[in-house]
Amino acid sequence: MHDKHHIIEEPCEVKVSCTVLKTSGAGDSLAEFNISQRGKPPTKWQVYEQILRVPYYIVFSRYTDELLIFRLLAGVYEPTQLTEGRFFMPQLGLHLGLWHGSYESIERLWLRWFTAEGELILTPSEEATTTQARLNLAEQEAAEARQEAAEARQRAERLAAKLRELNIDPDELD
Repeated sequence: MHDKHHIIEEPCEVKVSCTVLKTSGAGDSLAEFNISQRGKPPTKWQVYEQILRVPYYIVFSRYTDELLIFRLLAGVYEPTQLTEGRFFMPQLGLHLGLWHGSYESIERLWLRWFTAEGELILTPSEEATTTQARLNLAEQEAAEARQEAAEARQRAERLAAKLRELNIDPDELD
């Protein structure tokens, strides 16, 4: 994520003005066109910011792995800073952030939800896989416990047989 953003007005090739968000790096810029011609629909940015007043406008580039989050303040989207690649949304009680891992057999950086405590929220398929893994582990541990109990019974039976050979009744021992 780039540290500094600034908005400048500059002419666009289609002869309307546009707002360009330039980053302090040499990367791409995010442009949204102002309504300056009649009959032209508003941009997504304008609809979310000025009409719907959506509290956050989020842009994630899967090509550059850059996450930009804008918060609606006084009716205008302002860029926000991420903390450790995440942004906390108090209204939701959740973080939105970047996670590196495999999803649907694709290894890369992904945009994911996290709990307020910072734990990754699993997708339904990840939850099913995790549940199945826990079930398999519990079954394995139960089988091992049954095996250990059977071995302990066999040892006890052998010991009892040895005691009987020595004319000691194992059932009468304290």
